[in-house]
Order: sequence, then structure tokens, then C-alpha cells
Amino acid sequence: MKNSLIGKIILLVNTGSIKKRFILKRLKQMGLIIVCLNKEKNWADAYVDHWILADNANHAEAIQAIKDFKIANSHINIEGALTFWEDDVLLTSKITDRFNFTGIPFSAAKKVRNKFLFREFCLENYLPSPKHILLKSSKDIVFLPDNLQFPLVIKPAFGASSAYVIKVNNKEELVSTYDYIEQNISAKTESTLADGMDIFVEEYIDGDEVDVDIILQNGKTKFFSISDNFQTKEPFFVETGQAIPSSLPAKSQSDLLEMAEETLEKLGIQNGIIHFEAKSTPAGPVPIEINLRMGGDYVYSYIKGSWGIDLIENAVKIALGEHLKIQKPAEPIKYIIGQDFRSDNSGVLVKLNIKDEVKRLSFVEEMHFYKKIGDPILVPPEGYDNLGWITVSGYSLLDAQDNLQKASAFINFEIAKFTANSSIGKTSRKNSFSEALLNVDLLLQAAKIEKIRRITKEDQRKLYIGIAANVNKDVHNGHLPIEKNIEKALRERGYRTTVFDLNNIEKAFLKMRASEVDLIFNVGEKIHNSNILASYAPSIFDILQIPYTGSSSLALGLSMDKIQVKKLLSYHGIPTSKWDYIHEINEEIDNTLRYPQIVKPANTDRSFGITNESVVNNQEERFKQLKKIIEEMGSPALIEEYIEGDEYDVAVLGNKDIDLRVLPLSRYIFKDMPSDLRHIFTYNMKNFDVSLADFGIVVQRPAKNISKKLETLITEIALDTYNILNCYDYGLVGIRVDQDDNPYVLELNANPSINIQDCLAETAKLTQINYGDFLEEVIRMAVRRYQNKPLDYRLQLSQSQDNANEPK
Repeated sequence: MKNSLIGKIILLVNTGSIKKRFILKRLKQMGLIIVCLNKEKNWADAYVDHWILADNANHAEAIQAIKDFKIANSHINIEGALTFWEDDVLLTSKITDRFNFTGIPFSAAKKVRNKFLFREFCLENYLPSPKHILLKSSKDIVFLPDNLQFPLVIKPAFGASSAYVIKVNNKEELVSTYDYIEQNISAKTESTLADGMDIFVEEYIDGDEVDVDIILQNGKTKFFSISDNFQTKEPFFVETGQAIPSSLPAKSQSDLLEMAEETLEKLGIQNGIIHFEAKSTPAGPVPIEINLRMGGDYVYSYIKGSWGIDLIENAVKIALGEHLKIQKPAEPIKYIIGQDFRSDNSGVLVKLNIKDEVKRLSFVEEMHFYKKIGDPILVPPEGYDNLGWITVSGYSLLDAQDNLQKASAFINFEIAKFTANSSIGKTSRKNSFSEALLNVDLLLQAAKIEKIRRITKEDQRKLYIGIAANVNKDVHNGHLPIEKNIEKALRERGYRTTVFDLNNIEKAFLKMRASEVDLIFNVGEKIHNSNILASYAPSIFDILQIPYTGSSSLALGLSMDKIQVKKLLSYHGIPTSKWDYIHEINEEIDNTLRYPQIVKPANTDRSFGITNESVVNNQEERFKQLKKIIEEMGSPALIEEYIEGDEYDVAVLGNKDIDLRVLPLSRYIFKDMPSDLRHIFTYNMKNFDVSLADFGIVVQRPAKNISKKLETLITEIALDTYNILNCYDYGLVGIRVDQDDNPYVLELNANPSINIQDCLAETAKLTQINYGDFLEEVIRMAVRRYQNKPLDYRLQLSQSQDNANEPK
């Protein structure tokens, strides 16, 4: 038979989500030229011939965009318009009215899309309708009409997919449920709500729920099919599956069709694919709602399988004005049952096992799964997710039911429920709508923690990695900025990456919140151009519940507070040079401290404030430095006895009780420095493009000619320091060794730079770990840490730290 649709030009209003791919694919198979009105180009680009880009939520803008397209492309003669997406039913009706296409009038569509107005229409036209009332505020609940008897159903006037449709059994439940809906109703949760946020309540209709799918042309029913819905999960009316054809008595089916046809006739709807939801009750059929487009999920699949009727093809022919000749079989070709796969609780998908055998079963019609391992699964009231669905066939309803049971046995999944030891703590709740349960954002972010906790080593490269850094476009000494090197190395290994620029923390926060990253590399060194504020970056990740590499805000802030570090080290008996500190210039200083001394700012890093003059030989020189630090820099001052000797950097990888280890030592020898320079690292040495060799500093990596005893002692002291300050994943401990081989801890850098040329990466290279492998090892260590630690471990202070924080 000749295909009359080849070369016809159709306007598709909204592609819908990627779940609608099968529709676009079928449209192209028919040889149509597709012009698509959509907000943006998306996954459907391979199927669309011409795009009209506009905001479909702004109907005036969308219609004007069509006009502009027609003027600019006069050779493209659009012959009809249709949609398969509930959000744009009203817009499509406006388009068919404005351009004189065949379709559903806007006057009828607006009565149907608003479920409250549809109830009013039914009453006015003597059609069956549940008793109902619009709720303008919770006060209206107090004055409910006497004829509204519980149980009731509360729902949005605009909506789809049963979102916010809830059964209530008494007035107390109605109040709490209304408050829940009013506070949480959003087009973000259910896009069809963009048309309006009205809420109403109606009586609960007890009966058999069915779908009546109708092909209507010029007011005549060219085809109909009735399917039975499985019992929904109340109180949220979550759909679980369907069976086609209906097993209801012939009289009940006849009454349902008659009621649907009468309703459509009185609405003035003469053309379209109609998905009519109703209930069959002992008192007769009752309309629930009407979808003025093809039903979703497996409706297309099971009608084609059971009756051989192609709803997509017929929708196109109606839109293009082609006369339909449909011969419905006297008996169904086969009986089909569809089942949705849903979870009983919100959580994260941790196992999805679909055995190959199920695909070889002859009675399996279609099977689609939209979720993958690691995805959050939200069930009411948090969300309305399903994992996917399957349809199976049989020569009778019982045969199809048996086949569904056989097929389902090959499909197993596991949802990790959010628990106290998972991602959400125990919370006392008065009811299912209490505030603790309503934070969907929290659940979605918590799923990221769960995904990390359950990732396997083999799946590590499937992680989506964020890189939080101070983006720098400059190249220093031939080296790219750290975020570029990390991004390059990870992408070469197959990771998907995104950079978040901490130079604009507000923008970075919003971008991180909206992102789907699984783990963040925290390599930022400043926030609002402040090194001190950089320690707060992990708090942002914690708030967003995005796992990250490196130490917590607590550890970063603590390591920058040199006074507190000194107290902790002293409390734990870690060797450190004798010291004191002051906040005011006139405070007393321990007079037993020997000269020379070194005077430093007490709350900075990267040697900020340290110059050649920081080493002082007498009280006059010390006073000058103290005045500079306290009065000019506004910082407390740390005064230490100066230790002459070599300096060591000890690179530590891993986490306490899991995978802790030390990389080869780096040694800095100062004896060849010019006589006028002190044997220290100044700010200029650490922060500008200079070579340490220019200052006469010899760098040994690994350290040479040191005794095994000293190496062991340095290593053990560094590990103790790292653990005492609760560092994670990696860190750098600075140690000074005097002429008698006595080691003294200088500082801990809990967030050292891990660029390709820096100490950590260079020492890792000495152990045959290249840069990319080193970064992957950091990821692995972070993953293991999340898998082995309680979720609040980052915020816990040890008792020893509390004790060490006693007043001076």
C-alpha cells in the first residue's frame, strides 16, 4: 500500500523527554518532514528536519516564532500540528486554531486541562462527576460542604502522572496534605503545573479504573480500546500496570464508551487521539480525566500489539486531514499486560540485574528501563519515579499473567533506602508530609553520597568528576593551571569532568547545585581572593552533599591556625620548636625563648607574611616584626625558636585505618644560600615563578644520605601529625631537622597543591605512579573513605582536640 505521508510536513510541538524517542523514530519511518517547536535543540536533533526555537511556556512567543519561521521559509508548507507531550496540549490547540489546522479547539482544551473546570463542565452538562470544591486556602477545609464525605481525593487542577494526587481519610489528613501540596507544588516537580497551581478536593470514587483510548475523526469514533488498570498504590495513586483488552463485562465496557463519546461530543472535540481515564462503578461509569493526546509509556505499544492499530500514524493522519479507514479486529490479536517497576521507598538504585534470558522470551513485547545504577529513585511524596516497564503477551489474560510472572523472575533490582547510616539521619515525623521528608533536593544530593559509597573499583571511571579551582588562564614556567592538568589527565582516562570556578563562588555554588557530578576535586586556594576563606569550600560541598577529595573545612581551617596546631601538637607530645603567641602588641612573651626566633602571622598559609626579616636576633628586631604582623596585617603573631637545619616535606596519602602511607621524602638543603639570606622559605619563594636553585637551595627528591633511623622518625612524626589534625586523602607535613638530627614539625598543609609539577605529584612519580594514576589514586582513596566512614565523620572533633583547646 502506498505511503501517503512521505514528504508531508508536520509541526511537532515539543519533543518531550528522551523517553519519547520511539515517537520521533516512528515519525521519520513514515517519511515525514518534521518541523519541531521546542525551547532548544536536544536529543531529537537526528530526527528533526527544522527547528523553531521558542519558549513553549510563553504561548505568544511560540506562535510568533512559528509566524516568523513561515515567513522566512515560505517554501516549507506546514500542513498540520500535533503534540505527544501533556505540557503543550493547550499551546497545540492555540496553534491549530490560529493556523486553521485540524485539531482540538482551544475552548475545549482549556476545559479539559483544568481538572476542576472539567468537573464543573460535567455538572453543567449532566455528565457524571464526583462532588468537588476548589480550595483557595486551608481555611476552606473548615467549611467543607456536608455532601463531601471522606475519603476524599485532593489534587492539582493542572497536572499529570498522578503528581500530588492523594487520598485522605479525615480532616486532619486533608489539612496536612493541603499544606504539603501548597508548599511544594512546583512546575519543577511536574512540568504540566506550569499552566496553573490551583488545588481542589473531590469525593473518592470506588470502582474499577480503566483507560479508554479513542481515535476520533470528524466526530466519529474510528477506533476504541479499553484497558484495565491494576490497583494503584494508595494514598498516592501510583500506577503499577495495565492489561488489554479489558476483562470488564460487555455492558460495562459499552457504558464506558458511550459516556466517553457523549463527553467528547458535548465538549466539541471532533478530532484527535484521546486517552480517557474513567472508573466503572456499580452506579455507572464516571470520568476521571481526559488527556487530549496519545497515552504515555506503553499505551502505544500494547494497542499496536493487541489490536494492530498504530496510534502515532493515525495521530499524524488526523492532523494532516487524511481520511481514516480503520478495521478493528473482532478479537484481539493477543492479550497484553504491562507492568511498571517501582520501589517501595526512596533511595538509590544499587542493583539492576536484567538477565539475557528475558530478551529471548517470545512473549516479551517491549521492555524499557530508564534508570541506571547509582541513580536516585524518589517515590511519593518525594517524587514519582519508576525504573522502567515491560509488556508481555499471551493467548488469554491468564496466559499473559503467567508470562508476566515468568519474565519478571529474570529482572531483579535493589534500592538502598536512605537511613541513618546512609545519607539521611533518623527524624521523628508526625506524618508522611512532615518537613523532614519534604526536602527532595536533600534526597537527590544524598543519592550522590550513596553512589560513591557503593561504587566498585571497576566502575570508578564512570564517575562524573567536578574540579573546584581558582580558574587561571595563565601558563607558569611552561605548566598549565592545575584545573587544566587535572581535567586533561582524567579525560584521557575516560572520566567526564566539569570545572567550577571558585573565583565566582556564588555562580559556582549554583552550578554545583544543578550539576550531576559524583565527586569534586577540591583544589581551590581562595574564595573572594582570601586564602583563609578557602577553608570553607568543603563546607559548601557538605551542604550540597557532594562527595569530594581532600580534607574537611574543619581540618583546613585548623591547619591554617598555627596557634591551635601548636597546641594540638604539644598536647600529643609531637616535637615542635618552643613557642609562644600574642594577639596584642603589649602582651608578654615567654622570656625563656632563645634567639634567634622566627615571627610569623598565626593564621595564614603559603608563607604569607614571611620575609628574610622574619628571623630576628633581638628584642628590637622582634618588636618590629610583631608590629608589622599585628598592626599592619591584623593577625595574631606566632613566635618560635628558630631551628637551623634542613627542611623536609613529607607527602602523606590515604586515610587513617584504611590506606595510609607515606611517599618518598623531599629534602631542602640551605647551606649554599647567600650569607645575607636566612635559611627559610619566604613568601616570594613559594608564590612566584622562581627556581629554588636561584637562591642556592638544593632539592633532593628523594632525600639522600640520611640514616634509616632518621627517615623512620620523620615518617612516624608526619603520620601522627596528619592523623591528629584529621586530614583526608593527602597532605604535606613540613619538618625541620636540626644539626643533631632532632626533627621538629613546622606546619601541616592539609590542602597542598597537586599540580603536575608540585611535590605530591613529583614524589608519587618516584614510586612509578604517573600523574593520571596519582589522580585516580586520590579518587580511589576518597571513595574508600566514604565507603568506610559514617556520614558525619567530617564534622566530628576528637576528645583530644577538645582538651587541647583549653585557654592559654
